[in-house]
Amino acid sequence: MIRFTGPLCCIALMLAAMPARAQEEANCIDPQTQMELTYCAGLDFEAADKDLNALWPKVVAAAKSSDEYVADQARSMGVPTTLEALRAAQRAWIAFRDAQCEYEAYEMFGGTGQPMLGSMCLARLTRERIDLLKQALESR
Repeated sequence: MIRFTGPLCCIALMLAAMPARAQEEANCIDPQTQMELTYCAGLDFEAADKDLNALWPKVVAAAKSSDEYVADQARSMGVPTTLEALRAAQRAWIAFRDAQCEYEAYEMFGGTGQPMLGSMCLARLTRERIDLLKQALESR
């Protein structure tokens, strides 16, 4: 589950505040206004986040499966289990993603394009994470 904080919260609020009619009329195939660009970037991130959330149970299941073989040994060595390591990595990745996207959005600091850049970054890094997690699943 993604939690918006700081400037990322502003992106979510901006999308929610966009008038319903403007949302209905937004052209995400060929956006022409900054409002459309920002709205469509937000939708793109929402789609990527949905894909990540759909993949997550498979990744957790794979980690649990690995733990059938290594959890006892990991605990005896004082290191995290596969599932614990996965969850710690995901929490760290979310913190990185949010901080990185806040930084990247500063390219248009204070401008109307700042939320759009943040959403574009969120979508890009989320898709990269999906690819990485899929590769991990395939290698198990």
